[in-house]
Amino acid sequence: MAVERRRNSRDRPPLDAAALEALALFYVARYATTRSKLARYLERKLRERGWSGSEAPPIERIVGRAGSLGYVDDRAFAAARAAALAGRGYGERRIREALRAAGIEEEDSLPARRSVRGEAWQSALRLAERRRIGPFASGIPDRAAAQKALAILLRAGHPPDLARRVAYAPPGEIPEPDEA
Repeated sequence: MAVERRRNSRDRPPLDAAALEALALFYVARYATTRSKLARYLERKLRERGWSGSEAPPIERIVGRAGSLGYVDDRAFAAARAAALAGRGYGERRIREALRAAGIEEEDSLPARRSVRGEAWQSALRLAERRRIGPFASGIPDRAAAQKALAILLRAGHPPDLARRVAYAPPGEIPEPDEA
């Protein structure tokens, strides 16, 4: 009984323009992505398999076309990612860093960050509840525990004044947002 050897990237022929476009379509159909991530994916595939064309690979054209057809929408990706992170309790600074890491430009991430900024108080409370700190702590924290709670909120990207108010709130007493 012969064992069939699994093909790897070295056995596969180099990419041409049609194969590169097919890879892009497969990727955007399978994953929610950004223009930057799609370009990095195509560049990685070119490094793995090589290029058979005489001209430069049309990565920018393929990425631009995917964007113009609506297959890739950086603003929609930013809004969805920002909403998900805010729902987990992250603040605007941390969300901005995550969007930047995803390759989303400032003008595309700005609307999502503005909506997150309006929900900063609720987001900080969600994190506090999830981590059982501040007003959701089981007992009155000592100084070290309160500082640890403050550090958690700051690392999550919340502004220092908001983080301080939530971290040092007595257990069971949720402070009012308009005091912030």
